[in-house]
Amino acid sequence: MTLRLIPYLIMDGNAKEAIHFYEQALDAKILFYQTFGEMPENPEFPLPEEAKDRVSHAMIRVGESDLMFSDTSPGQPHQSGSQITICISTDDKEKATRIYEALKQDGQVNMPLQETFFSPAYGIVTDKFGVTFQINTEGKQQ
Repeated sequence: MTLRLIPYLIMDGNAKEAIHFYEQALDAKILFYQTFGEMPENPEFPLPEEAKDRVSHAMIRVGESDLMFSDTSPGQPHQSGSQITICISTDDKEKATRIYEALKQDGQVNMPLQETFFSPAYGIVTDKFGVTFQINTEGKQQ
């Protein structure tokens, strides 16, 4: 079983610029990069044209550490200082469920733990201390 804590930076349309900046400044390597336009289409939530080039998910490696990125969707609220979350990544769905259930106690569910196109179990919760965690179960193509 693996369990990793990964900082996740949520940007307001400038994730691509930030990734390239950190790639140079920190001698980072890009491990994964996907735009909203490259994601599977969801007819229930049509993607605005201006969102297609925004980063839906990216990961860079800095030394032995990883750093994740995404952009908000156009019009989605973004506040400096709240753009950093922690991604808890595991390959054990039961462990992910236990962590999610524990963190949501007296906290706020931002996205229920559920299967997504990239994860068997993924959810977002802000704990009772105001810290936002993304719980990700590895297993599907990321």
